[in-house]
Amino acid sequence: MIRKLIYTCLLFSVFSCRSKKEIPDVSGIKISLQVERFEKDFFKVDTLHLNASLQNLHQVHPGFTQDFLFNILGTTADSSVKDVPFFLRTYGSMNQAVNEKFKDFTKIEAQVKRGLQFVHYYYPDYPLPKKLITFIGPINSYGNIITPNALAVGLQLYLGRDYPLYLSEQGQQLYPVFISKRFAPEYIAVNCIRNIVDDMYPDKSIGRSLVEQMVEAGKRLWLMDRLLPEMGDTLKIGYTQQQLSSCYESEKNIWSFFIQNDLLYNTDPNLTRDYMTDGPNTAALGETSPGNIGQFVGMQIVNKWMEKQKNLSPDALMKTPAKQIFDEARYKPK
Repeated sequence: MIRKLIYTCLLFSVFSCRSKKEIPDVSGIKISLQVERFEKDFFKVDTLHLNASLQNLHQVHPGFTQDFLFNILGTTADSSVKDVPFFLRTYGSMNQAVNEKFKDFTKIEAQVKRGLQFVHYYYPDYPLPKKLITFIGPINSYGNIITPNALAVGLQLYLGRDYPLYLSEQGQQLYPVFISKRFAPEYIAVNCIRNIVDDMYPDKSIGRSLVEQMVEAGKRLWLMDRLLPEMGDTLKIGYTQQQLSSCYESEKNIWSFFIQNDLLYNTDPNLTRDYMTDGPNTAALGETSPGNIGQFVGMQIVNKWMEKQKNLSPDALMKTPAKQIFDEARYKPK
């Protein structure tokens, strides 16, 4: 069952910009990860002998076939005879695009394995996924899933920001440009590892004060940097390089805005979501600001606090109350 859903070192650094010498050596950690291209087998299903063909698919991909049919495709035992052929016809051209775009999956596989090495280094007791499963789902379905033994990736949401369907009227209604700009292959490993972080530390910050939500988001970015230390910073935070640079240049003003408007301890969800959810920008801070500006502030608070810690483990950081981190960090950008 589905469990749910550097360049900057020279100028700016989102995440502490540690030197390569400070990155742990994980080369000796062996990762066993089997890549399964589910979509290749699914689009070979014989619709003239559907039940027998789906049964064979289940034998080749036990467990995930049922997840795909019922939880991703949204079909039932009774409706599959109509739903599956319809989906195959409707998404045939996308399947061709996926075959071309992801003909070679070795680079992405290597990036995911690299992330899993760091996961095991910091969390040796965490049960690593044994499979990396790719699939093509409905455009409005999952892009990344974690199951009891696998990471699953919906390639329908990774065809590149200029893929025509994303830019169509239907696509933009579902995924405006500020979202679809991240529908690119380089985000696959980032989102896979983020799913593991969410699995280890479910987000419980909803309803808490704005500053606590900020710090909780900052803790996750700090951890993502440890698990993907060689991955581009903009990929981990989801900003463009221009947005990220602008945040650093305006850091003092951003913080002053929250202080002057007495926002830090506000718990009103109608207000906090303006700073903690994705969007084309943060309206109160201008069109050039990124959405979800709160995660940037939270990240800076966490970085400030971690500068004062010695040999604190990632797990200890993640379990430290956000309010304590904020109080002790004494964050005040210059």
